[in-house]
Amino acid sequence: MNGNTFSPVSQTDRIVSIDLLRGVAVLGILIMNIQHFSMPTAAYINPTAYGDITGLNKWVWIISHILASGKFMSIFSMLFGAGVLLFTGRAEAKGLNSALLHYRRMGWLLLFGMMHGYLLWTGDILVSYSLCGMLVFLFRNKRPVTLIWIALPFFLFPMLLDLFFIGSISQWPAEAYQFTMESWNPDAASIEHHLDVYRGGWLGQMGLRVHGTIFMQTSYFMMQSFWRVMAMMLLGMALYKWQVFSSERSSRFFLRMTLTGLSVGFLLSGLGVFLNFKNQWIMEFSMFLGEQFNYVGSVGTALGYIGLVMLLSKSKGCAGMKSRFSAVGRMAFTNYILMTLIGTFLFYGHGLGLYGSVERKFQIVLVLAIWILILIISPLWLKRFRFGPLERLWRALTYWSW
Repeated sequence: MNGNTFSPVSQTDRIVSIDLLRGVAVLGILIMNIQHFSMPTAAYINPTAYGDITGLNKWVWIISHILASGKFMSIFSMLFGAGVLLFTGRAEAKGLNSALLHYRRMGWLLLFGMMHGYLLWTGDILVSYSLCGMLVFLFRNKRPVTLIWIALPFFLFPMLLDLFFIGSISQWPAEAYQFTMESWNPDAASIEHHLDVYRGGWLGQMGLRVHGTIFMQTSYFMMQSFWRVMAMMLLGMALYKWQVFSSERSSRFFLRMTLTGLSVGFLLSGLGVFLNFKNQWIMEFSMFLGEQFNYVGSVGTALGYIGLVMLLSKSKGCAGMKSRFSAVGRMAFTNYILMTLIGTFLFYGHGLGLYGSVERKFQIVLVLAIWILILIISPLWLKRFRFGPLERLWRALTYWSW
């Protein structure tokens, strides 16, 4: 096996519209992740759990939630499913063992995700992607309509599970109810403990980080993320086969996709926000039924964003902007980890130690600053190097060739 046989995709073989969409998605993820970097975890799912939620802070949260919560992660998951087809299709076209290369690739991603979660930040998504990527490989040859039908039960399972929890909550053991309430709205002592730990040194954070990562990779994975990520990857495969990600459909198609997706998505997510505030974010409503509006709406919004980016990709204008966002997309793995390094440096005690002290209205300013930084350094890096540093390492480990 030499480097000429097991070679990664060349620059001329890249699908520019996918790079552009991936760049938008990886930057958009930061809008929500900044809350997880900067505040106790409960504030990510329940805005009343920590921090001021009045005035401008409230509107920043509402707009961020409607525009970003679950939306860009859905796009990223769809693109991962499309990436499985791209990667294995090109391997098979060269007469290579696509299964061997794919599972080797997913195995290394699993290791990267473990390191990311246990050493840096509990919000890692790479482990979920690697495990789901191993499974979606089995469906790569299915027709688009079949992929949609397979995706549907994966998507519906968390909704049905939440409905079961709502119906059975009165029968829960006291310990289970108390544990759930503590995760939804921690008491003052728990909040203070989180603040003290994450404002401390890296080694002192390990206890909470390991505990949180284990929860994300076991209980939360089996109840939520596995099903959602699988559904979005399968949907992404179908969209790729329908030539959506390559922007080969008509502008009229993408315009309808944009208007329909954004209308339905914003309406559902906005309704969910209204009902959650009306019910004062009580756990019995907002954690289960109240979450369903954005859970469904986020898919519509994600599809709307995809249509919008494909329209931009097909247009003749904004060449410089599209080039920068495409560069970010070509380095999506590196930039995802880079955002974690920047976020944890800003907020954790081994860096500036701002954890718990930055209001939401200032968090969004930091998001903009990090976006500008990444949009500057990504094109500069790619002027000199063919791949991002982590992309280069991942490819080398996959192909066993530097």
